[in-house]
Amino acid sequence: MTTLFISDLHLDPERPQITDLLVEFLRGEARGADALYILGDLFEAWVGDDDPSAAGATVATEVRALVDSGVPVFFIRGNRDFLLGEDYARRAGMSILPDPAVVSLYGRPTLLMHGDTLCTDDLPYQQFRAQVRDPRWQAQMLAQPLAARLAFAKQAREASMKRQSEMKGDDRAQFETITDVSPTTVQATLHRYGIDTLIHGHTHRPAIHELEVDGRACRRIVLGDWYEQGSVLRVDADGVKLDRL
Repeated sequence: MTTLFISDLHLDPERPQITDLLVEFLRGEARGADALYILGDLFEAWVGDDDPSAAGATVATEVRALVDSGVPVFFIRGNRDFLLGEDYARRAGMSILPDPAVVSLYGRPTLLMHGDTLCTDDLPYQQFRAQVRDPRWQAQMLAQPLAARLAFAKQAREASMKRQSEMKGDDRAQFETITDVSPTTVQATLHRYGIDTLIHGHTHRPAIHELEVDGRACRRIVLGDWYEQGSVLRVDADGVKLDRL
């Protein structure tokens, strides 16, 4: 049996083919899994569980069907869907995990994260993250009318794209460094938890990195995004395999 990991699908009405790909995955390969973990940014934007988006309704129905078939689904909030709440999780039948979370995969402790907290060199983003993860800020945001929240999400995406474009124009190499994980933070995280394997998304740089922490051989596995194609990590008792769908 295999445990599956996906992240950074960024489901959006403008890319219905990616929602279709997810539905195919949930009805197909995922039905034979031990479990499915979604490590954040399932949606391009999520402004509250009252969002009536077609993608949200489709995903809730399909994930619920997967769970009802006997495959548990676990979710870690990302930087795009940090407002996804327990109401939606109940509709979809999935369990929300803290970030980070420690799970046992075939007897091996494994650390799971969305991955944005590892990008500590991106100071403006970390300041923004601290603001929007504040429970008081979230309560004030969710109290706003749906239209106002959708407008905020649109403005935030536009500001993010503008900032990234400007950073790339100024110094592409520096942009790649700042928006990737900090090696020091990765080392400190694995040291703090004393775990050999870390799985995360967020950076859209799929790879399996070998490193040493405290004299231990460790692995950092980065999930790919779904902007153009699907990306899935398959884990079983024999090892791991990171693939495109």
